[in-house]
Amino acid sequence: MVKKSDPNSKVIAENRRARFDYAIEEDLEAGIMLQGSEVKALRAAQANIAESYASVEGGELWLINCYIAPYGQADKFGHEERRRRKLLVSRRELSRLWNETRRGGMTLVPLRMYFNDRGIAKLKIGIAKGKKTVDKRDTQKQRDWARDKQRLLKQHS
Repeated sequence: MVKKSDPNSKVIAENRRARFDYAIEEDLEAGIMLQGSEVKALRAAQANIAESYASVEGGELWLINCYIAPYGQADKFGHEERRRRKLLVSRRELSRLWNETRRGGMTLVPLRMYFNDRGIAKLKIGIAKGKKTVDKRDTQKQRDWARDKQRLLKQHS
């Protein structure tokens, strides 16, 4: 049976550069505390998470430097575009993230912002370690070789 795509679930913003710059160890889903005009702007897919990051500060998880465009119809009651937004995770996940970032030297990188099947805004966060230039070149070589290999196989068959 073919699964219907849910009109509520859709990708708002994706950080495609994150997989190139970081080695993603694992990822988790977090909720986002938003204002009304921010939700309206996200429904119109007006967000950017490319330069943003997540941080554990004061026993809470924060999304920092995420850009959500101002919503045109919310003139007086709009929102700040780059304000810090609180991320919602369980206490167990929060303590694990704190341990990973403080002791393990890992970074919390936003990978994708989306609406889930219930229409609630979520953020997929990757627990990552930064790649060095040599690792980035190696990743590029592997990607190029895989592309060339597929091209060769296609030509010979």
